[in-house]
Amino acid sequence: MNAIFERDLEAKGYIDEPINPTIDIVAEIQRLKKEKNAVILAHYYQEAEIQDIADYIGDSLGLSQQAAKTDADVIVFAGVHFMAETAKILSPSKKVLLPDLKAGCSLSDSCPPHLFAKFKEKYPDHVVITYVNCTAELKALSDIVCTSSNAVQIVESLPEDQKIIFGPDRNLGEYVKKKTGRDLVLWNGACMVHEIFSQDKIADLREQFPEAKFIAHPECEDHILAEADYIGSTSGMLKFTIEDSAQQYIVATESGILHQMQKASPTKTFIPAPPNNVCACNDCPHMKLNTLEKLYNCLYYERPEVDLPMNVVERARKPIERMLEISERLGL
Repeated sequence: MNAIFERDLEAKGYIDEPINPTIDIVAEIQRLKKEKNAVILAHYYQEAEIQDIADYIGDSLGLSQQAAKTDADVIVFAGVHFMAETAKILSPSKKVLLPDLKAGCSLSDSCPPHLFAKFKEKYPDHVVITYVNCTAELKALSDIVCTSSNAVQIVESLPEDQKIIFGPDRNLGEYVKKKTGRDLVLWNGACMVHEIFSQDKIADLREQFPEAKFIAHPECEDHILAEADYIGSTSGMLKFTIEDSAQQYIVATESGILHQMQKASPTKTFIPAPPNNVCACNDCPHMKLNTLEKLYNCLYYERPEVDLPMNVVERARKPIERMLEISERLGL
């Protein structure tokens, strides 16, 4: 059986064992969680059925905070690979599972650590702030990690004369530059989901829904952000739609967040901003690799497991902990 598992993991990235069709898969996942003292952390971009079974749903900052403080023995991370790595860095003694090892990230892939290390050498007097959407190896090259929830505040927490490298997302970096007035050196990386929103289609939607507010994630390109009524992280966008008085919203980020928006504000209307292709909404193909069936097998067999060399864990933990300390101090 182990040989079959290894073959599945290498070829497919997940355990592809058949599941008895007569079982209640949700009830079985709940049973296994109790039996194994496991917790399920899910990102807002997961499928609705995974969000509904999770113990905590959040954005990268919230998920990092949960991973750091959980007393579970097993963390099942319904997200992408770098998120599970972050959980392992913050809880190295715990078993961290990811339903599909091939759930990667285009932004993370856009910044190979060996190339970033050479880039960093050109600016020896700069502090390195990296967006959490990156590999453990890249975090290990950093001074501080940030998320879209706290990037502006973390940059502002440093002395005004401190020179800064910001990576890997150039769009988030440009947004932070405008908000802080700081001259950041940017790595040229981007998220495939947030780079393909269609300005023309969004304009058409705004004509169709003139009362709707347009809200956008700061990973979007500048010409998209320029049109937004509100710019914020996924948790920030969710909070805005709960507290704001408008009844309709056009949402420019991965469409998974709309599930929580609709649950929190059932009388409001949420419209996914369309990409510049034939799709009506913008899904992350990596996030959507995770399924309820893969999550069940992952928890049942406790594979695939995400592990990291201890020297990487130790070096990567410091910039993440610095982020968490700054966030706590600022009440984020």
